[in-house]
Amino acid sequence: MNLIENLKWRYAAKAYSNIKVAEEKVDQILEAINLSASSCGLQSYRVFVVSNPEIQKKLGTDSYNRQIESCSHLLVFAAFNDMTTTYIDDYMAMTEKQRGLDAGALSGFRNGLHSYFGSIDTEQKAIWASKQAYIALGTALIAAAELKVDATPIEGFNASIIDEVLGLKEKGLHSTVILTLGYRDSEKDYMAATKKVRLPLDEMITKVY
Repeated sequence: MNLIENLKWRYAAKAYSNIKVAEEKVDQILEAINLSASSCGLQSYRVFVVSNPEIQKKLGTDSYNRQIESCSHLLVFAAFNDMTTTYIDDYMAMTEKQRGLDAGALSGFRNGLHSYFGSIDTEQKAIWASKQAYIALGTALIAAAELKVDATPIEGFNASIIDEVLGLKEKGLHSTVILTLGYRDSEKDYMAATKKVRLPLDEMITKVY
């Protein structure tokens, strides 16, 4: 399988070259993110794409991950701070329209969502939304590998700085995880030529049939 071979090829690049990733490939990764699995289909996060050295330098402040500054493109996965009834209503209306359904056809599902999210507090909603962003991150990593674009998932960043620079709080969002895209600098990256290490499948996987 090409997928498995591409996943064997990928690793978290530690140093990037100055070669830019073509916008066509970036757009394919972004489309894959948009098609990612999402609980209740609500897509409770947004993705910010940064490809500006000055802004990337600001976003990398207080982070030991220099890839933030040197990558071709930086993807910031920003999760919702809340899941509002208005958002649910609008999303259900969009779903009905796209599926050619009568208005209100999904009212039962909509009401169930209102009931569930009305029963948990804002912190729980934010945590739930953050977990959804991580599902999308996994999809992005696989898509990048398929396109032979190096990608590094990063949690080691100053969230308050990223939130401020990108104005996330005003948008009802908070930075959850980031992903750098680019091409590995094999001469500067000490991990580029090392063997990929993973547990044996029979230790990682338990089949219950």
